[in-house]
Amino acid sequence: MHPVVIICVAALGLLLFGLGLAISMQRFRTRTLDGHSAEPTDRLHRLVAAHANTAEFAPYLAVLFLYLGSQAPGTATVALIVAATLCRFLLVLGLLVVGRLDRPNPLRFTGALGTYLLGAALCLVALAGI
Repeated sequence: MHPVVIICVAALGLLLFGLGLAISMQRFRTRTLDGHSAEPTDRLHRLVAAHANTAEFAPYLAVLFLYLGSQAPGTATVALIVAATLCRFLLVLGLLVVGRLDRPNPLRFTGALGTYLLGAALCLVALAGI
């Protein structure tokens, strides 16, 4: 297994579990045991959105990374894996630190678009290896 692939899988896991912990801590701080405000600037709302989005994409990306990583990936495939991982972090940063949830921002856009394009490219790489 390529070590960079393991690092990327671990990074996605840390992102997912770190966001879950951040939600729990924010719920404790605000004494909000259930739900959250719909206000686009509410910290808990932003954390929940970032965690939900990460939970949607990170597991499949991790499986795809591990499969491709077990196939003696070339430099281009490893670069796609690293770029997809970075896009997930960009999206989370866009949700948590830039602007409001009800308005687009460059980090969020780049992270989302990169996830779609790079994820699709990695699926094609997997299919090409059959």
